[in-house]
Amino acid sequence: METPRHTAPGGPGPARSALRAALLAQRRALPRAEAAARSARVLARVRALPAWATAREVLAYMPVQGEVDVAALVEELWARGARVLLPRCRPGEPGAMDVACATGLADLCPGAFGIAEPDPHACPALDAPRPDLVLVPGVAFDRRGQRLGFGGGFYDRFLAGLGRPGPLLAAPCFGFQLVAELPAEPWDVPVDVIITEEQTLWTRNRD
Repeated sequence: METPRHTAPGGPGPARSALRAALLAQRRALPRAEAAARSARVLARVRALPAWATAREVLAYMPVQGEVDVAALVEELWARGARVLLPRCRPGEPGAMDVACATGLADLCPGAFGIAEPDPHACPALDAPRPDLVLVPGVAFDRRGQRLGFGGGFYDRFLAGLGRPGPLLAAPCFGFQLVAELPAEPWDVPVDVIITEEQTLWTRNRD
């Protein structure tokens, strides 16, 4: 089990920014082969989740800036006939994102921040997406399920709209992204389970 090595000090603003910068730098510094090997171990644990085997509609993400590479999971979902939902930034509305169903790589195009997104001409936004499982990206997580993202608030707003208990919120991340404690904001939506190379950490009781 990896020991959390970072604690965000002080107030939420500067502390979150400093921690975000440090962890992004650490993630980007991983050699490509090591990042791929670590990602494979994380993905094996995601596949062991009961919700993975039964999910028929999954909100995933396309990796960027050294995130755990879940592209293989997306391909597996398509192969088994599950609906794959992917986020798309909403033009002209900072912090807002839509979700659309993509049926293959051909449905994707370059989007905001260099992230592959569902092509708006082929994949209309869904009014009320109801995934069974959400793979939640993030820069850092703590053992309470609190999440630190890139700072745009995209996922905080979207996840809050899904209600609770809602879908299972699962966070694939590298072990060094699991920190001792994150400063919490009132609008933060905790994840249910954090999956690293070494452990599957349940943070919330969904019974």
